[in-house]
Amino acid sequence: MFSFLKASPGPRVERIAGADAVARAQKGDLVVIDVRDINELRATGKARGALHIPLMLLKTKADPASDERMAGLSVDKPVALYCASGARSQAAATMMLQMGYTQVYNIGGLSDWKAGGGLVNPA
Repeated sequence: MFSFLKASPGPRVERIAGADAVARAQKGDLVVIDVRDINELRATGKARGALHIPLMLLKTKADPASDERMAGLSVDKPVALYCASGARSQAAATMMLQMGYTQVYNIGGLSDWKAGGGLVNPA
């Protein structure tokens, strides 16, 4: 009767702890993506090693079918996204699943990255 409430089969966005994201990124097992806009990046910096792809450019810069896809992205390589609070990164992560990425995580906000021991570079 309420089948619309059931989780859909297939890949889904998972939450990842900041410390786990930091450790996996340092090993090269995870690509970290900052989906905040440029003004936020300038104000607070960016996670060390993260790609910056603002949410409004994600479809162009991350889609495997796009000629403008950023180097270093592959549907088979795990990705973890963050924003200021976790809402935009959740939306972006869902978009990446729809583009065919198989392992997509939401770190939450930049503060979660920092709380997990992640370093931040100035913009």
